[in-house]
Amino acid sequence: MSGHRPRRPGSGSLRISIPRRSYTEPRINSASPRPPDEELVEREELIPSRAFIVRALALLCACSLSVGSHYASYTLGPLKSRLAQEIGTSNTEFSLLISAFSLNGTWTPLVGGLMASKLGTTLTSIIATGVIFFGQVLLLLGDIKEDVRLMTFGLFVFGFGVSPLAVVQESIIVRFFKAHGLGVSMALGLVAGKFASFVSARTSLPLAERFGRHAPFYASTLLAALSLFINLVYMLSSKWLIRGSGTVLEASEIRHEARRRSLYDLSEAQVLEKVAKKRRIRFKDIPKLGDIFWAYIGLNIICGTVWAPFTHLAANIFERRYGLTEDAASTQASYLLVGSILLYPVTGFMVDRMKHPQAVLRMFTLSSVLTLLGYAWLVLPPAWTGTPSPAVAVFATGIGFSPLLLVVLVPQLVPFKFVSTTLGVHKSMEQTGATIFQTIAGLVLDGASPRHRASQGDQSTTQQLLNVFFVFNVLQLLGIIGLSYLDHRRRQAAETLENAVGDEEEAEHESEEQSTFTGGEGDILASEIGPLSSPEQRKPLLCRRPRADSGASYVPSSCPSQGVCGHSEIRRGRFFVCLSAMLVCSAWVLFLSIVWLRLRSRQQRDL
Repeated sequence: MSGHRPRRPGSGSLRISIPRRSYTEPRINSASPRPPDEELVEREELIPSRAFIVRALALLCACSLSVGSHYASYTLGPLKSRLAQEIGTSNTEFSLLISAFSLNGTWTPLVGGLMASKLGTTLTSIIATGVIFFGQVLLLLGDIKEDVRLMTFGLFVFGFGVSPLAVVQESIIVRFFKAHGLGVSMALGLVAGKFASFVSARTSLPLAERFGRHAPFYASTLLAALSLFINLVYMLSSKWLIRGSGTVLEASEIRHEARRRSLYDLSEAQVLEKVAKKRRIRFKDIPKLGDIFWAYIGLNIICGTVWAPFTHLAANIFERRYGLTEDAASTQASYLLVGSILLYPVTGFMVDRMKHPQAVLRMFTLSSVLTLLGYAWLVLPPAWTGTPSPAVAVFATGIGFSPLLLVVLVPQLVPFKFVSTTLGVHKSMEQTGATIFQTIAGLVLDGASPRHRASQGDQSTTQQLLNVFFVFNVLQLLGIIGLSYLDHRRRQAAETLENAVGDEEEAEHESEEQSTFTGGEGDILASEIGPLSSPEQRKPLLCRRPRADSGASYVPSSCPSQGVCGHSEIRRGRFFVCLSAMLVCSAWVLFLSIVWLRLRSRQQRDL
């Protein structure tokens, strides 16, 4: 056995503890009376009340990082008809504007996850918020000059920072609250962005009507600047927040600590460098994360097609299909974002307290059914339904908690060191699905040709688009059921493994207790599996592997119970990596092709 399972003094049975320190970290100055984590950051003994306040301040900063980007992202939707009237944008050009800021989201989240692992979440967030502010300034200038191409370029630059910032925000929250109510904390972090999105959808048209078309863009630029300022405050106070909350250092912070300690203690610096090296992410390990990981990624692609494009197009769809005024359609569409504000905290509270191991997936299934009912109502002839209100209500409820569930699933699927990277892959593929479908949606709404639009009318193209939304929602529901099946099978395999090795661990415990832990590379941190739903279910889904001296390569903890990912599963993982890369490339090819063919200059629109 290369690892240990500590047992509390006086306990008669073996228990799996969730340590504050990674079992893969070598012990530093083992004779020291202080715990190793405290030696790493040189902090005083934590006071629970003070740590709670510090974590709350960290959460407040994390919540504020994305306010500007979320507000700006939903400014355009309610202005679609007004932009068409005042600037002359077509459906395709409007879809290109939306796709422009989601296009970079097809690859920047993954880079953002790797940047967060390499540079640290603090520096990565500064880069992301700075890029967002610069892109927003370009968007404002494009609107002032009535230059759709400059607006598209501004949103393109804007998109460089949006997804990495979301990954960083979620990584910060996971980092500070992994063992302190992650569900509620993540919910509050996401609610801040969703509230900004709702305020944007609700106020952008009134601002344009009262103060002119440029007013919503000025407001979003100011909020982007505010997020950048708060990010600078977080950067200056990050060390204090980490020390005051008892948070484990990131790889980049450990490397910095190693360089600092090398000035007076070379041995400690070498140990810290070794710890930092173990926490670095290797891209070649991603194919080894298992079939359930790739099922989750495939589900993200479908979610991207079902959620984001509809929320951006809803106002125009309601206006066309039900004959609503521009203001009434914008108001109805804004209510699609209310559900997240109300349901995220409730969902986070339930996730932290529900006992069933598949509670999150069952809630996810419910959300998919609700959005499917919403699309089913919209697909029906408007002469039968008369109003979009019931569809708005059930869709807002369904989408009101499902994005949160996609995030809180991540720590249950991968080891903790892969959380940032997995969040990046999740965002990347979700944005890929959204970009492809958003671009296609604009072409569908414009119709194949002017003759087609004249003969069939807007109702026909809107009906076609809603039918496609409905089909993709059915595929999403089937994907969730498949993911639930894979998760259930994995848990059964893990439980079988635990029962098989329990007697061996008990027999070796006495000898292990007297030995000094060396942090062999063959160990997998139990707490890296992520929180499950109850004390009984919090037993980690261990992935037993050979000892470090056996020459076995690293295999993440989502592998099957045999202890290694089979060659066929690794080959499938490599295939899915290639398929994902091809999908991202296809999103770029589609976008750039439509930009070249359909995006007009101001002079061309005037003709």
